[in-house]
Amino acid sequence: MKLSTRIALWAAAVVPLLVVLAGLLLLPLVGRDLRHQQDARLADRAAAVLPSVRALVAADTRGRPKVEQNQQRKVVDAALDSGVRVTAQDGTVLLSVGPQPADDRAFPGTPGGPATVHDHGAAWRVLTVHVSGGGANGGNGTLWVSEPGSLAGNQTATVRRRVLLVAAVAAPLSALIGFALAERATAPLRRLSRRATELDPAAPRTPGTEDGAGGAPFTAERSGTAEVDELAAALALLLSRYDEQALRTAQALETARSFSAAASHELRTPLMSLGTNLDVLAAHQDLPPGERAEIVAELRDDHARLLDLLTALGTLARGDLVEVDSFGPVDLADLTDAAASDARRRRPEADITVELPSDLRVFGWEPGLRIMLVNLLVNAAVHGRGGPQRTEPARVTVRLVPAGRVALLTVDDTGPGIPPGEREAVFHRFHRRRDSPGSGLGLTLVAQQAALHRGTVRIGEPPGGTGCRMEVRLPLPDTDTPTLRLPVRRDWIAGEER
Repeated sequence: MKLSTRIALWAAAVVPLLVVLAGLLLLPLVGRDLRHQQDARLADRAAAVLPSVRALVAADTRGRPKVEQNQQRKVVDAALDSGVRVTAQDGTVLLSVGPQPADDRAFPGTPGGPATVHDHGAAWRVLTVHVSGGGANGGNGTLWVSEPGSLAGNQTATVRRRVLLVAAVAAPLSALIGFALAERATAPLRRLSRRATELDPAAPRTPGTEDGAGGAPFTAERSGTAEVDELAAALALLLSRYDEQALRTAQALETARSFSAAASHELRTPLMSLGTNLDVLAAHQDLPPGERAEIVAELRDDHARLLDLLTALGTLARGDLVEVDSFGPVDLADLTDAAASDARRRRPEADITVELPSDLRVFGWEPGLRIMLVNLLVNAAVHGRGGPQRTEPARVTVRLVPAGRVALLTVDDTGPGIPPGEREAVFHRFHRRRDSPGSGLGLTLVAQQAALHRGTVRIGEPPGGTGCRMEVRLPLPDTDTPTLRLPVRRDWIAGEER
């Protein structure tokens, strides 16, 4: 059932009920007011006839019939439509005109305010007044002024019928008005419903885009109704989060597929080399010690290459799937110092010096920043050998300084450097020189982490002009926005061009 129909039915039921309840509250008040009006009318009639009644009683006491008849006519004229009954002191009825109880016993015997009496099932409102004829021989009597008690009851019944009539008319009228108002009030909700039904659940929507692959995102438009606007905003937020989660799920699946494809492709060569060397060792048990040692060394190199490749691929996949809740304040100076110590341990032949501030904090993913620093330093230590034959130990200088709103990290070495035409290619996946012992993913990891932290990385030359400089810029946290928003697309392991 439509909401407007429900509101119309409720209005049709509630409004008449309220009218009836209001009538039930008003009817006793109306009845009391009618009785007060009747009592006031009886008092007015009694006050109007009382002078003539006194004269009538005095004339009867003194035996003056003509005066008595004259006063009777005056009483009848003043009584109008009310009943009047006058008795002498001995109970003789001097006058009885107008509507009144037929039974004499129904009249109150004691003077007092208006009272309700009953005669043969009929109710009467009667006012009793003691009458004094005046003087020594004036005599005394009693005056009763009466009206049917049904007058107030009839008027109350009329009011009751009108209340019921209003309730009967109010039912359809309130239903129509409620339906019209509900239709108007729910119009923004119907528009919101139509907009929601027009969304294609099969079409993936990219948050923040209006066209391209997938449908347009749902946006909250102001309707002028607070509740509908709140619902639209909640729906837009829900769909946005759904889109983000759907996108992250799709990226996770793509990352898994890319990981397996890259692993199967890149591991084929070292695994074939391992198999060949193992076959040689198994087929030739009597190899000379020198040749056996050479084959074992190749096996160890292939094993190390396999481990480095799997580790790098796993790390690249972690970077593509990391969420913003893994980020937090990180002391980049301490992290750089720890990475330099680890590089010295792994490459003791390299001369690594660091120039660091006492404290420099960024908002980042600590494991990712550590990976970036380790790969920068290892790359400089491996490819930074100097001399014509590149036999001199690498000299690496690491500097970290704040530069405005960014943290500037430079890693300089004394190697042959990278030609300008190849500087972009070194960040591509599996790009490596012929003599490189690495997996070809080290600088890809550096570029991934720089992009993940909304930073940049570029290759240049040291101030002396000899060697290679890796320069990374990472934004410093802003006091107004201490967090960062991760890139929408993170597919470094898939090997897409940036």
